[in-house]
Amino acid sequence: MKLFAKAAVCSALLVGGIAPGFAADDILVGDLTPTEARKQFVVDVGLAGVVTPKYDGSDDYIVYPLPLIAFSRFYLPGFGQVKDGESQGIFFYPSFSYVGERKPTDDPKLAGTQKVEWAGEVGLGGGYQYDWFRAFAEVRHGFNGHTGIVGRAGIDFLFQPLDRLKIAVGPRVDFADSDYMETYFGSPAGSAVGAYSADGGFKSVGAIARASFAATDDVSLHLQGGWDRLVGDAADSPISLDDDQFTVAIGATYRYDFNLFD
Repeated sequence: MKLFAKAAVCSALLVGGIAPGFAADDILVGDLTPTEARKQFVVDVGLAGVVTPKYDGSDDYIVYPLPLIAFSRFYLPGFGQVKDGESQGIFFYPSFSYVGERKPTDDPKLAGTQKVEWAGEVGLGGGYQYDWFRAFAEVRHGFNGHTGIVGRAGIDFLFQPLDRLKIAVGPRVDFADSDYMETYFGSPAGSAVGAYSADGGFKSVGAIARASFAATDDVSLHLQGGWDRLVGDAADSPISLDDDQFTVAIGATYRYDFNLFD
């Protein structure tokens, strides 16, 4: 089982993360058992079905599956336990996300634009938690479809109305550099909407509400709804057909705990 857990986590890290609005650390994880609290790594890995806009700014929605990854405990040699799900105060965690490919045929307004391949995003997040309040920020670097820098910051208000049920509600803000913005919101002179250049800055503001139910000590069920409103150059882009972007996701995860380092 330990070898299987290690393989599962390595595969998850290579696959990437979650659709915009359902980022890896957005998953609410169950409380640690005494055995798990002594492990170097505790990770919940699973799958979600996501309803999300076809692309940033689209007014059409699609449904597709994506992996879920959330670390309760994460150990780095030389630093020790950089994230401990049972502690209050400052925490750190790896951050992943995924952006699906976009083709000129996805919408008439994309005619004349270049195809954008799928993109993975890998980075680091950190924050502070005290009792029912949590604030965080994360920054990721893209690869394949884009090579820009993106980030998200937010605040969560945490509730636990039942022993196995956790709920979080809070605002979000997303930002991106000019590489990302030009890739997804810029358009060349020969496009259907004409030339438009998008600069880096704030991309969207919004909010999420999510709930996680620990069906067993290892299996958890997750539900999330999110709203993001495009702002700045993202909202002004002629490619954006709807500034209000909604996401709904439902999924399940299984918990693995193990040690990698002596």
